Amino acid sequence: MNDRYDGYDQQNYELVGYDESGRPVYRPVQQAPSYEQNSAYGYGYDPYAGGQQQPTGQQPQHPQQAPSYDPYGGAPQQAPQSYQAQQPQQAQQATAYIPQQGPPPAPPQAERDYRTEQFEFVEEPDEDSEDVIDWLKFTESRTERREEARRRGRNRGIALVVVLALCLVGGAGYLWSQDKLPFLSKDAAKTGAAAATGPQNRDVIVLHLHNTKGGGTSTALLVNNTTTKQATTVLLPNSLALSDEDGTSTTLAKSVDEDGSSGTSDGLDTLLGTDIQGTWRLDTPYLNNLVELVGNIEVTTDATVPDPEKKGTVLVHKGADQTLSGPAAVAYATYRAKGEPQTAQLERFGQVMQGVLRKLSSDPQAATTTVQTLAQILDPSLNEKDLGAFLAKMADRAKEGDYKSEVLPVQSGGAISRATADSVVENVLGGTVKSPSSGDSPRVGIENATGDKARTEKARVALVNGGYTFVSGGTGTAIASSRVTYADAAHKKDAVEVAKTLGLPTSSVTKGKAARNADVSVVLGQDYTGR
Repeated sequence: MNDRYDGYDQQNYELVGYDESGRPVYRPVQQAPSYEQNSAYGYGYDPYAGGQQQPTGQQPQHPQQAPSYDPYGGAPQQAPQSYQAQQPQQAQQATAYIPQQGPPPAPPQAERDYRTEQFEFVEEPDEDSEDVIDWLKFTESRTERREEARRRGRNRGIALVVVLALCLVGGAGYLWSQDKLPFLSKDAAKTGAAAATGPQNRDVIVLHLHNTKGGGTSTALLVNNTTTKQATTVLLPNSLALSDEDGTSTTLAKSVDEDGSSGTSDGLDTLLGTDIQGTWRLDTPYLNNLVELVGNIEVTTDATVPDPEKKGTVLVHKGADQTLSGPAAVAYATYRAKGEPQTAQLERFGQVMQGVLRKLSSDPQAATTTVQTLAQILDPSLNEKDLGAFLAKMADRAKEGDYKSEVLPVQSGGAISRATADSVVENVLGGTVKSPSSGDSPRVGIENATGDKARTEKARVALVNGGYTFVSGGTGTAIASSRVTYADAAHKKDAVEVAKTLGLPTSSVTKGKAARNADVSVVLGQDYTGR
């Protein structure tokens, strides 16, 4: 066994414990007195008895208070003072270390009892962490300052834009009031308005509804103005006066029955100055099928229509937003009450067509499929694909609300008045006079202001025999002298020849406003005798 404890002599030092850091603590060893020395202080003294612990809370008995007795009967004797001082220390030494057993073994590492008060935790400041915190604070504050600066900049920019806008509006208003804006001047506005009413592109087809059961026809022009994005159904009365190929006067109804689609289309082009691209014949059974294909229609009806198949049964009720099936739509489109003008029936026909177009697909392919499903026999001038594409455009206008129906007013005898020509023919149909091709005869419009209706026929015969196309202009208030007018300088020579053909002086020829559907316009006065 090693007789030394980390440099301390085993015989002179003893291990008494460990400090808070776990290091061993030693103290010098004090030799216990021998038996012989102890016997001098009193009888029966046990050198090891002093090693017993006193009870807790009791003071150790002082030798002076506990006298020893002489075993030979002597008087009690007091222990020497030196022994009294050594006794407690010796008792502690006997408890802490017994020489015969050697030094106490060191406590196992796992059995050491460490308490929190034995340790001191010191948080050493980390300079790097302090730098990171300072940098984050700096970055955050700088970001906030930047955001605040951006907000202030945006607010100032918005305020500046508002001020500039107000200044521009105010300045433009002032310049407009003074007519000093070159691009928004009153003259420019007039020019723009004139351009809006200038040459426009229109697609036109003629529709004939044939009543296979009740007889009779109803005619309408379907007009799609691709310039103004407007669609119109122009309803034509059967009494409208037309001229056939040889210049003979006829009516629209007779032309449809006798001249067919081609002759009627040419007569309408001549009368109205239009360019009809095709004819669509729609018999009432096909109208029935068309309404069924689009899934019925909604119409605000103006009359109660009885069922022609069942006596005493109402097929169509009068009222707003009435749902019409195929048979009901046919009955309403062809219904004409007793004593009603044909225009009332035409308006109902127009309502049905508008309802169909609102339900028809705006897709050209889908609309073409609908037309093909009808399996109707079309006029050679209009095939299924062209009709489907045209109807899809009309359907788009009807759904957007850019659609209207209008009856073409005619005078008694079927003539079109100048007012009608200026309003409907010019604005809706765009009856701009077409320059005649080589071999085409000039169109001459005749308005009878003689007071004698028979003179219109005399003028017509004279013009047709002279190689001109007659266009009826109706009747007007009687005037004394006749007038021959041309609008285009290219037709000045034609106007002079027309005056000679009618027996009018050449001095009656002037340049001015001609009818929209004629190359030369003639107003017959009372000086026209018709010889």
